[in-house]
Amino acid sequence: MSLWNSCRLRGRNLLWALTLLACGAGSETGMAREHPIIIAHRGASAYLPEHTLPAKALAHAQGADFIEQDVVLSRDGVPVVLHDIHLDSTTDVTERFPKRRRQDGHYYAIDFSLAELKQLRAHERRNKNGQAVFPERFPAGPGLSQIPSLAEEIALIDGLNTSTGRKAGLYIEMKASAFHRAEGQDLPRAVLEVLEKTGWDQRTQEVFLQSFEPEALRYLKYELKTALPLIQLLGENAWAEDGAVDFDQLKTDEGLDEIATYADGIGPWLMQLYLGVDDGNYLSSDLAQRAQARGLEVHPYTFRRDQLPPGIDSFEALHRLFFLELHVDGIFTDFPDLSRQFREQLLP
Repeated sequence: MSLWNSCRLRGRNLLWALTLLACGAGSETGMAREHPIIIAHRGASAYLPEHTLPAKALAHAQGADFIEQDVVLSRDGVPVVLHDIHLDSTTDVTERFPKRRRQDGHYYAIDFSLAELKQLRAHERRNKNGQAVFPERFPAGPGLSQIPSLAEEIALIDGLNTSTGRKAGLYIEMKASAFHRAEGQDLPRAVLEVLEKTGWDQRTQEVFLQSFEPEALRYLKYELKTALPLIQLLGENAWAEDGAVDFDQLKTDEGLDEIATYADGIGPWLMQLYLGVDDGNYLSSDLAQRAQARGLEVHPYTFRRDQLPPGIDSFEALHRLFFLELHVDGIFTDFPDLSRQFREQLLP
């Protein structure tokens, strides 16, 4: 690490720590924000099926600073925790409701009431051929857990925060807000209503709201007037089915300037920061530095021990690169226990 980067890192951490103290967050949350935060990606999803309450309880026990909730709406407008707008890959919907698919072959969560969704059982993610995406993880057999509502998951985290005395925050992604709007549903508003009812809507040090859609974040900030920090997720243009968001443009200086007007950070794909290896040396972009220079936090996704980026030979090396060289402010990880362990080893 260069002397300049070392001084810059210490200065930023000191400023952030002083900000937390000024806001009284240190005593309220118990979260050590002077180091990168550990965000449990869909819970402890390396060990239990993603977005199930058991996976969230394990993530809490493993010391995650924040636990992620991907949220979609049921037909009756209830926010439920599910990564996809479809039910095909992670539930037994094809066995329980075989005739409820749309013409494109998918089963959409928004076509089912909450009562119907509660009849489903969630299992480890499967591909189109019915095979486990991560075959060494929890067996992709019959599902054991229900799809939780957002309110139910918050109640679990509230309870664990109380019973253990260790605080974990919420990191909520609104999935496909534009799709929900086309279906006559207001996903961002529904999420905020749950947060208001549960008392989390003003806990600005304990909640992040994230989206790939800039318009959803602007709506939250300017129309719904949320005080919660917002994170602009960054994907690849090749991923966008409708091409509505130009992620290449968002990564430019002008794009980051625009993001800084409505959001508090970015959530880039880790391969947008790490570019590979050349002659034994790691290559990286300057995206993180340019974002942080604009006051944006940087929380890349997704750290997986069983899916390392090309050229990275160990999970520890991946953390070493992102913690010590790229100086990110947090990471999304399927292995919150290991990521916390590496943070403690590398950043004592």
